[in-house]
Amino acid sequence: MPVSVLLVGTTKGAFVLRSDDRKSWTVSGPHCGGWPINHVVGDPETGRIYAGGGSEWTGAGIWRSADGGETWELAKLTSGKMDDWASQDPDFAAKIGWSGEEPPFGKEFSQVWSMGITKDAIYAGTKPAQLLKSTNGGVSWSRVEGLTNHPSAGSWTPGAAGLVLHTILSDPADPKKMWIGISAAGVFATEDGGESWERRNRLSNTEACGHHDHPAAPRDGETGHCVHNIMRAPGAGDVLYQQNHHGVWRSADGARSWDDISAGLPSMFGFPIRVHPRDGNTIWTIPLNGDSQGRFPPGAAAAVWKSTDAGQTWSAKRDGAISTMSPKERSRSSLGSASCVLRWSETVKIASARRL
Repeated sequence: MPVSVLLVGTTKGAFVLRSDDRKSWTVSGPHCGGWPINHVVGDPETGRIYAGGGSEWTGAGIWRSADGGETWELAKLTSGKMDDWASQDPDFAAKIGWSGEEPPFGKEFSQVWSMGITKDAIYAGTKPAQLLKSTNGGVSWSRVEGLTNHPSAGSWTPGAAGLVLHTILSDPADPKKMWIGISAAGVFATEDGGESWERRNRLSNTEACGHHDHPAAPRDGETGHCVHNIMRAPGAGDVLYQQNHHGVWRSADGARSWDDISAGLPSMFGFPIRVHPRDGNTIWTIPLNGDSQGRFPPGAAAAVWKSTDAGQTWSAKRDGAISTMSPKERSRSSLGSASCVLRWSETVKIASARRL
């Protein structure tokens, strides 16, 4: 049976999990020097792994491994407080092996939040929002100026976590066609490899926003711009799904228009959304009770909600969730508590799984 590989980013580094049966797993890590890692992706063509992260202390950077996670190299992109300290303290500089080399982007951003791989390049999204590109396997990076210079850039506003470029998607058949999500600026698309970008947040039915009264709700004929996650369905047609700060949405035309598919869910708020790798009508999300109500599952009952008809109907999946366990089962669970479920859904990005 092929080996399954799961790549996990955490606040204490990256981890690589492997399994022959998807029941028992071996774990290696933490990798990447214990840096906070926001996203880890694997390139199925080359076998290379890329991990993006950083903090105000370390600065931002992208780690890469060519041997399945055994060894890693860092492309440091910005400097952090650690560099400021090392520049003033030779003993500390020697202790951490500080080189004093100026990173290519100075102090422009503090973290890498997302990674994306196409046939032609590797991409990275940052906080504050910029899109970076590498054409030499992650050794060096350049800014995608077409997005940086977008006419709307001056009006982009940060969400609660900052102005974050958190999602990068591409068309497997056409690497020049891409979509990105920025909180809170919305969805952007390019069809020329990033030379130009179109902002795509229009509702398919402008009357759909009439019954929403939340500050992040759709208005003026557009979805709310605080998009939390986007996924592209497999196959042709450019079907996209979006978990927004307010609602779950579907686009059948590459994000040129969006339909509200939130009916049947217990709340409008959530973070992740996922689509089946072979069935574009099957999707999952984890609704939370609201942005100012604790951000936990409604009724404190953990559940993943699933649709098999592209969001027309939804059902809760609770088997094995902590809310259905006995106290003894909970104590034995590696998740430990409902707060860990939320920590997974909000901040620990299980970013990539592939079969080798």
